[in-house]
Amino acid sequence: MSALWYLMLAVGVVGSNALLLSPIAGEVALSFDGRMPADVLLASAVYGAATALSAITLAPRADRFGLARSVCCALGVLAVAMTVSAVAPALWVLVVGQALAGLAAGVALPAAYGLTAVISKPGEESASLGKVLTGWTLSLVLGVTASSLLADALHWRAVFAVMALLAVGTGMLLWRAVEGLPRTGERPEAVSPLSVLRLPGLMGLLTSVMAFMVAFYGLYAYLGTHLSGVLGLSTSVTGMAALVYGIGFGLASSLDKFIDKFGAKQAAPVVFVTMIGIYVALAVGAPSAIALFSMCFIWGAVNHLGLNLLIGQLAAISPTQRAAVMGLNSAVTYVAMFVGTISFKPVFEAYGFSAAAYVAAVCIVPAAVYALSARRRHVGMQA
Repeated sequence: MSALWYLMLAVGVVGSNALLLSPIAGEVALSFDGRMPADVLLASAVYGAATALSAITLAPRADRFGLARSVCCALGVLAVAMTVSAVAPALWVLVVGQALAGLAAGVALPAAYGLTAVISKPGEESASLGKVLTGWTLSLVLGVTASSLLADALHWRAVFAVMALLAVGTGMLLWRAVEGLPRTGERPEAVSPLSVLRLPGLMGLLTSVMAFMVAFYGLYAYLGTHLSGVLGLSTSVTGMAALVYGIGFGLASSLDKFIDKFGAKQAAPVVFVTMIGIYVALAVGAPSAIALFSMCFIWGAVNHLGLNLLIGQLAAISPTQRAAVMGLNSAVTYVAMFVGTISFKPVFEAYGFSAAAYVAAVCIVPAAVYALSARRRHVGMQA
């Protein structure tokens, strides 16, 4: 199998751990006397904070250490973290395990994205990145769903044990697939983690990432509550929204070749303006479950293209500092997750899902404006 498939699996394993604790928090809490599901979710918060910290401080070192070795070593650390989580005798041990998992994820994801850019064939960078990004579909559609079923059938500890085995297996397979490659992305000297901010175009792209992710996480966080609390759907049916979104996200990988064909700067304005329209459509369709489920599929597909465009352009900014750049991307993403979830809460509670969707549409505007200006600059340089 191609190394790209193993990188996709690596993203899927990391993504599964990031998403699986929330649906099984209630069962996990039962294993610790006097603990509630909200207490268990502290581990998720610590995971997110550790990921952001690692993405800024540790990920840049992957450029010197070697991107391939960094991904594989990070998966090994993730396996240790999953093992600690599986055998945790107390909640604080689970929190420690998730903190360690966050440190591993903060290196694994940036290094995986950077390595994808290195090993992609010329002219197929977006298609290759799209394949790797499909790992998020695996984590959403298969990882979270299978983890919930496994927790019901056996025990939540079995979920983390299986995750540990998957992390080890994926790391070993990936290493065998890339061991013939030279150490990629090496640098003779270390650089300050934030020194890459001076790279031309980076701040504009990171601003676009913040806008894109705040819109997504802010609205997605309250989709389930709207479907169940306002539209009266059952929990099982509500959960199908994530499945439909994930399917759309995964199937959109077949469209990534058009980004390579037309170029990221030409495609980005179209995708981000379309995204604004999708959030408006979600606002208009909020009273109808059928409309929302249909739009979730399209939402997932266009989000895949937007994410591909952002990560692809970030990876191309500096071939020698890919892990540092992608580390900043991961840090901004986790900050956006926090900001989006917190800032959309009062809007949703006061005015409902439609208002939140309109706010999400406004959030995308900076990304669309930057994409349009970047295309104009690109056309001007070619003239």
